[in-house]
This record gives sequence, C-alpha cells and structure tokens, in this order.
Amino acid sequence: MSILTLFVVIPVLMLLGLWFAKNLGQVRGVMVAGASALLILAIWLTVTFIQMRHAGNTDPMLFTYSAPWFAPLNIAYSVGVDGISVVMILLSAIIVFTGTFASWQAMSQHKEYFLWFTLLSTGVFGFFISTDMFTMFMFYEVALIPMYLLIGVWGTGAKEYAAMKLTLMLMGGSALLIIGILAIYFFSGATTMNVNEIAAMANIPEEVQTIFFPFLFIGFGVLGALFPFHTWSPDGHASAPTAVSMLHAGVLMKLGGYGCFRIAMYLMPGALDTWAPFFLVLTTISVVYGALSACVQTDLKYINAYSSVSHCGMVLFALCMLTQTAITGAVIQMLSHGLMTALFFAVIGMIYHRAGTRDVRYLGGLMKVVPFLAVSYVVAGLANLGLPGFSGFVAEMSIFVGSFQNADMFHRVATIIACTSIVVTAVYILRVVGKILFQKIPNPEFLKLTDATWDERIAVAGLIFCVAGLGSAPFWAQEIIYDAVGPIIRHIGDFATIAQL
Repeated sequence: MSILTLFVVIPVLMLLGLWFAKNLGQVRGVMVAGASALLILAIWLTVTFIQMRHAGNTDPMLFTYSAPWFAPLNIAYSVGVDGISVVMILLSAIIVFTGTFASWQAMSQHKEYFLWFTLLSTGVFGFFISTDMFTMFMFYEVALIPMYLLIGVWGTGAKEYAAMKLTLMLMGGSALLIIGILAIYFFSGATTMNVNEIAAMANIPEEVQTIFFPFLFIGFGVLGALFPFHTWSPDGHASAPTAVSMLHAGVLMKLGGYGCFRIAMYLMPGALDTWAPFFLVLTTISVVYGALSACVQTDLKYINAYSSVSHCGMVLFALCMLTQTAITGAVIQMLSHGLMTALFFAVIGMIYHRAGTRDVRYLGGLMKVVPFLAVSYVVAGLANLGLPGFSGFVAEMSIFVGSFQNADMFHRVATIIACTSIVVTAVYILRVVGKILFQKIPNPEFLKLTDATWDERIAVAGLIFCVAGLGSAPFWAQEIIYDAVGPIIRHIGDFATIAQL
C-alpha cells in the first residue's frame, strides 16, 4: 500500500471523528489534528520526492501502487505522483490547514459544516494522487458535490441561486468528462484506465481525438473558469463561506487546469493542431476579461472572484502555448494563485465578519483600526499584481517568457494581449487598497472594530509565509515541475506541431 493512500485515509478518519464529536471543542480538535497531519505528510512527501530526484531516481511516477477494483472495466485503484502532483498536494494541505483556522469562529451547525468541508478535501486529495481515469473522475465528483450544500446552507447573499448555478454548470462539465473518458477507454482498445499506460500505447485514432478532445478540455475547463463557461465562479465565490472560498478558489479550480493537461492534452495530443488555437483565443479572452471585470466591481469578493477568472485563465492560456517553460509556469501559477487567492478570501472574510459589509464604497480607514488585516490585504494585493519577491511574479514571468518562445505571430500577439492584464490588475488592486485602507473612516462604528484573533493570525500568517517564500525561493518548485512537464510535453510533441516544442 502506497503512502499516498494516507491522503485519503486521514480525511476519512476525520469524517468519522467529526461524526462522533459531541461539541464544538471536539470538532475543532478533530479538524486541527487531521489538518496538521495532512500538512506534515504533504511536507514530508515534498521533501522526500525532491531527495529521491536528486538521488537520481528518474521514474516518471513515484510512490506508485495499483490494486484491481472493478475487473470487468479494468478499473483499478492506482496512485502515484510526479512533480506536478506533489506541489498540488502540498497546496491542498496548506489550504485545508489554514482554512480550518479561518473557520475557527464557527457558524451554525458547525459539525455538519466541517463534515462537508472535509469530504470536499477528501475528493481533492484523491484526485491528485490518482493515475486511473475512473478513480480520478470519482474523486472529482466527490470534490464537487459538497459545494452545493456548503454554499447553499452556510453561504451569504443569493446563496441558493449561486449554489444551484455552480452545481448545474459543473455537473454539465462532468457529463462532458465522462463522455471523453469513455471515448479514450473504448477507442484506445486499452485493457486499463491508467493514464500513463494509455499514453504509452498512443493508439487512439486521430479523428477520434479531434472529435472528443473538446469534451475533455471544456469539461475540465468549466472548473478552470474557461470563457464563456466561467459565470458560475464569481457568484459561487461571493456567496461561499470564507474557508470554502479559500478551498474553492485555492484548490478546487486547480483540478480544471490539472485535468486539462494530465488527461485532455496528454492522452489526445493529436487533436492539439486543430483545437489549441481555438482554445488559446478563449483563454486569452478569459485573462483580459476577468481583469477588466474586476475593475468595475464594488464587492471585495467579486473583485477577487473575477481576478481568479483572469489568473486561472492564465493557467489554461499557458497550457495552450505548448512549450515546456510556459506549462511549467502554468503549474507554478496554479500553486501561486491557490496561495494568494486563499489569503485574499481569508482576509476579506475577516473584514466582512467585523464590518458587516464587503462594499468598497462603504469601507475606509481600515489601516487605523485593523492594521494586521490591512497589511495582510496589501501583501495579498501585491502578490496578485505580480510584484517581484512574491509568488505571482515567478508564475507570470514563466508563463509569458514561455509563451513568447513561440516564433509565430499568432502566439506572440496573444501573449502581448494577455500581458495587458498585468496593468489592469495593478489598477484595480491599488484602487481598492487606497480606498478601503487609507481613506477617511466612513462609519464611526468602524472605530470599534477589533483586529484579527490568534486563530485568524495563524491562517493569514501561514499563507503570507508561503506566498513570500515561493516568490523568494521558487527554485525547488520550478525544478520538480519542469522535470515532470518534460516527458509529457515531449510525448505531446510527437503528435502536435503547433508550437516550437
């Protein structure tokens, strides 16, 4: 049994512990113990993975394990990780840990809330460790379904509408995914659903790839906020509770980009000559449209939600560039965006909890009354606009440098257009920072606001450390991601000629 199975076993044990918990103290104890165990395990996995690579282990996947599950369809419980999976698991563990402390001031029905939150986490971890398509899809669904109740019951604003819209659109994407997965399985003639084994066979007819590639890319792209299927995202983020927004934007949306690369592009590379230019146009629109939309919002959550559309669009944009540097940047962007958007949503939730509003028109002078939260918001904003020294700069530079490696005019024009989002992002971030933190206090009641509590400081400080740490020392992540992207991009290059691979 692989050590990776613990990433599913621990959340399941947390679910059992929560089920038998009698009071809020026991619920908190279970969550802190489980989240801490997951974080320690993820750090150990990352360090061990790096050591094994430095020791000369060149196996594409490490910590692999496979056991038959459903023989008639050749479904197996197969797990394994490469550099991409490792950083996504580490990101998930960080967000679950900090999200637990961000939810410390429990709302109503705290036990049920944490049960669904943990179930969502189970699906996320299971997805990233799986190498069997069916198992990945199963965990994908496990991650999506709890969102309806977490938003619809514990959310704010038009929560029922947002929860239903999110569920319908993501379930629509899931329907496309199952069609694409079945097409891969039956047309490849495979005797397995293992992703790496199917890729090694490389015998899916090109016309089949051309037909079914959009099913997979759009199916995963819906979760990655691909234009024009992104509209569920701002409403879902705005209505979700704080920790759910953190996990949703920080991790759940990353399943979309991960799936597009690991499943759609890796297993159907023969369709990229046909479809990559089309999706490059859509992703370029996502990047610019999301940034421009954020400029006209007045709700702090909607501003960050549309910013997430732009930054997640940048992930898919980089994937469509089909260069190793750009795709490495896409994975770093998933890691970076997960950390900084979780920080943003955590601070916004804490401000809303105190001020009773997220509307920038009615906020001001927060630097005087809640300096810790105000400084944390500034750090999140600077990371979001790509200031050197923070994770956003490393990710965006990798993406744009890698994108410009394509020598043709089409790709370079798309890159230049996408680069304009950097300027737009700076505009809305600095505008909001100036308005809510430094302008005159609009409401005398704000003078009574209290700064972050100890538990909130743990969550926020942990995320700030990660955002600054990745920005200052990104080399460990770049190295293992670049090495993991290499074999996949070379496999794609055997079939696609659209880029200078």
